Amino acid sequence: MAARPTGGASFPLTKIHPLSGRTILQIIPELEAGGAERTAVDIAAALSRAGARALVATEGGRLVGELQAKGGIWAPFPAGTKNPLAMLLNVRRLAKLCLDEGVALLHARSRAPAWVAHGAARALNLPFVTTYHGSYAGRSSVKILYNSVMARGDAVIANSHYTAGLVRSLYPTARERVRVIHRGTDFARYSPSAVEHDRVEALRKAWGVAPHERIVLLAARLTGWKGQRVLIDAAAKLKAAGLADVVFVLAGDPQGRDGYVRDLDKAIETKGLKDIVRRVGHCTDMPAAFLAASVVTVPSTEPEAFGRAAVEAQAMGAPVVVSDLGAVPETVLTPPEVAPQERTGWRVPPGDAGALAEALSTALTMGASAREAMATRARLHVERHFSLERMVEDTLDVYISLLEGGRKAVAS
Repeated sequence: MAARPTGGASFPLTKIHPLSGRTILQIIPELEAGGAERTAVDIAAALSRAGARALVATEGGRLVGELQAKGGIWAPFPAGTKNPLAMLLNVRRLAKLCLDEGVALLHARSRAPAWVAHGAARALNLPFVTTYHGSYAGRSSVKILYNSVMARGDAVIANSHYTAGLVRSLYPTARERVRVIHRGTDFARYSPSAVEHDRVEALRKAWGVAPHERIVLLAARLTGWKGQRVLIDAAAKLKAAGLADVVFVLAGDPQGRDGYVRDLDKAIETKGLKDIVRRVGHCTDMPAAFLAASVVTVPSTEPEAFGRAAVEAQAMGAPVVVSDLGAVPETVLTPPEVAPQERTGWRVPPGDAGALAEALSTALTMGASAREAMATRARLHVERHFSLERMVEDTLDVYISLLEGGRKAVAS
C-alpha cells in the first residue's frame, strides 16, 4: 500500500513517499513539555505517516506515550548527559544503535546530544541535521565553541529569522546551510471550535476564577527572563488604576527554581495582589487555557527564539501582548509594519511594566466587534505562516534533499 503523504506534502497518494522505508533518528535529552520536544513528536508522526521508521533517542518523558501512539519509536538513550567522558562513550553507543537500526539520517535538537550525534554521523558517514530551538547565547570562547555544534549540520534549521540571523552572524561558514523553518502549530487542535465548553470551565474552576472575572494569561516555565515579575508589576499598576474583575494567571512549571518561586510569591504578597495573581502550575490543556483567556501575554525580558505561545493564542482568538524583542515580533502584526486595521496584537518594550499595563488595558477594553475582527485576522495570519503542515513538509524536504543529494547544502 502506498504511504500517505505528510500534512501539506505534494506527493500524490499513488506514489511512494521518498522517505518510505528509511529510518530517521532524532535525538533530544528528554520528551517533556516544550517546543523542541513537541516538534520531535510531530516530525516522528509525519515520518511514520510517510512510511518511514521514526526513532527518537531520548531518556524519556511525558510525551513518550504520545510519540509511540503516533507511530514513533522510543530508543531509550542517556541523551541528556553533559559529562564529557559519558558523551564520548555515547558516540560509540549511538553509532552502534544507528548500525543496528539501519539509520539513514541523524537529527539533533539540543547541544549535548548534538555533539554525540555529530560524532556518530561522521564516523558512519551519515547526513547530520541540527535544529536551533533556542538562540544559545554565549560570550566566552569556550561557550561559543560548545554551541558551534548546532551550526555543524549538513543542514542547519533555524526556527525563526531572528535565530537564523544569530547563527549566520556567529558562524559565517554555516551561512549557506541555514534554512528557516518556523515552529508549526496544529490548527485543528488549536481551534475554538475544537474545544468543548466544559474544558474551559474545568480550567477556570481549577484556577479559582469566578464566572464574572476575566483572565490575563502568561503561560511559560517559571524563570526570570519569561517576565513573570514584569506582569506582577503591571498587575499592581492596573489594580491601582481601578481595574477590576481581572485575574492574572501564571501557568508553568518551576522546574526546580524554588528560589525564584519564593521571590514571585513574596512580590505578589508585598504588592497586595494575592486576590488577583495566581500561580497554577503546569497546564496540560493549552487550547482551553488560551480560549479561556481574555488576553495572553508574552512579556519576556530576553529574546525568545520563536514565540509558540503567541502563535497558539492568536489561533484561539485571544488578543496578545508581547515583548518587542527576539523572534516573537515575527509572529505578531503591529504598526508601523502594518496598518492599524491589520493589527493582530501589541508589542511593548521588554521589562517595561507601565507599557505592558497600558497595552493590557487597551486589549481588555476592546469592544466585541473589534475583538472579533482582530481574532479573525490573527487566525488567518498564523494559519498562513506557522502551520504544522508547512513545518512538516519543509523539514521532510530537508531530509529528502540530503538523502538524495549526497549531503549537499540545503539553503533557505
